[in-house]
Amino acid sequence: MNLGSKGKKRMVLPTRPDPPSVEQIIDDINRAYPNDPVFSILQEQSTEDVRSGSTISDVEVRYLQSRRFLELNERLQEARSDLVRRREELRVVGESLEQSVTEVKDRAI
Repeated sequence: MNLGSKGKKRMVLPTRPDPPSVEQIIDDINRAYPNDPVFSILQEQSTEDVRSGSTISDVEVRYLQSRRFLELNERLQEARSDLVRRREELRVVGESLEQSVTEVKDRAI
């Protein structure tokens, strides 16, 4: 018999809300600010002719910028991990060096 489980109360999670309706999604898109990065591309596509060169190039430019941002972010995360690893190596080498210096000083005395 597990005595610890008697005192624990189970937390009841709220039910998951229903997904938004199509009308609610369209309303959100229409009420978004022009500079909202999530909805701006969708607004441009719905208000302009998709076949026009400017819309396609604007969307393409944003897509390429997004891809570049994600690539740079990934490289940044890799560099961060590399720096953490190198910092740990330097810390270990520094401790070893301090220990060696202490041993040399003890022998000199």
